[in-house]
Amino acid sequence: MAEVTEAHILNEKMSEAFDWSNSDTVVRDAIWDYFMEKNNHDTDKTVVDVKPYTSDKSEDEIKQFIEANLKK
Repeated sequence: MAEVTEAHILNEKMSEAFDWSNSDTVVRDAIWDYFMEKNNHDTDKTVVDVKPYTSDKSEDEIKQFIEANLKK
Protein backbone atom coordinates (compact mmCIF):
# COMPACT_ATOMS: atom_id res chain seq x y z
CA MET A 1 0.00 0.00 0.00
CA ALA A 2 1.36 3.43 -0.93
CA GLU A 3 1.84 5.88 1.88
CA VAL A 4 0.31 9.32 1.40
CA THR A 5 2.53 12.14 2.54
CA GLU A 6 1.32 15.68 2.75
CA ALA A 7 3.37 18.73 1.89
CA HIS A 8 5.31 20.07 4.88
CA ILE A 9 4.38 23.63 3.99
CA LEU A 10 0.82 22.95 5.15
CA ASN A 11 1.98 22.98 8.78
CA GLU A 12 4.08 26.15 8.54
CA LYS A 13 2.86 29.59 9.50
CA MET A 14 2.20 31.84 6.53
CA SER A 15 4.96 34.16 7.78
CA GLU A 16 7.45 31.27 7.84
CA ALA A 17 6.52 29.99 4.38
CA PHE A 18 6.23 33.35 2.60
CA ASP A 19 8.45 36.38 3.15
CA TRP A 20 5.63 38.74 2.11
CA SER A 21 3.28 37.50 4.85
CA ASN A 22 3.19 38.54 8.49
CA SER A 23 0.34 36.17 9.37
CA ASP A 24 0.66 33.56 12.11
CA THR A 25 -2.08 31.51 10.42
CA VAL A 26 -0.95 28.03 9.41
CA VAL A 27 -0.92 27.53 5.61
CA ARG A 28 -3.49 24.71 5.87
CA ASP A 29 -5.88 27.05 7.72
CA ALA A 30 -5.26 29.89 5.26
CA ILE A 31 -6.27 27.61 2.39
CA TRP A 32 -9.35 26.49 4.34
CA ASP A 33 -10.33 30.10 5.09
CA TYR A 34 -9.88 31.08 1.43
CA PHE A 35 -12.21 28.35 0.21
CA MET A 36 -14.77 28.95 3.00
CA GLU A 37 -15.06 32.57 1.84
CA LYS A 38 -15.15 31.55 -1.83
CA ASN A 39 -17.86 28.96 -1.13
CA ASN A 40 -20.01 31.31 0.96
CA HIS A 41 -19.19 29.32 4.12
CA ASP A 42 -20.44 26.01 2.69
CA THR A 43 -18.42 23.42 4.60
CA ASP A 44 -19.26 20.54 2.27
CA LYS A 45 -17.99 22.42 -0.81
CA THR A 46 -14.92 23.58 1.09
CA VAL A 47 -13.99 20.04 2.13
CA VAL A 48 -14.07 18.98 -1.53
CA ASP A 49 -12.03 22.02 -2.66
CA VAL A 50 -9.39 21.68 0.08
CA LYS A 51 -8.82 17.93 -0.27
CA PRO A 52 -6.38 18.14 -3.23
CA TYR A 53 -4.19 20.54 -1.25
CA THR A 54 -3.93 18.15 1.68
CA SER A 55 -3.34 15.00 -0.33
CA ASP A 56 -2.43 15.45 -4.00
CA LYS A 57 -0.70 18.80 -4.54
CA SER A 58 3.06 19.25 -4.32
CA GLU A 59 4.79 21.94 -2.26
CA ASP A 60 5.36 23.95 -5.44
CA GLU A 61 1.72 23.69 -6.50
CA ILE A 62 0.58 24.84 -3.06
CA LYS A 63 3.02 27.75 -3.10
CA GLN A 64 1.82 28.79 -6.56
CA PHE A 65 -1.80 28.68 -5.39
CA ILE A 66 -1.03 30.77 -2.31
CA GLU A 67 0.96 33.31 -4.34
CA ALA A 68 -1.84 33.63 -6.90
CA ASN A 69 -4.77 33.76 -4.48
CA LEU A 70 -3.67 34.92 -1.03
CA LYS A 71 -0.81 37.33 -1.63
CA LYS A 72 -2.03 40.86 -1.02
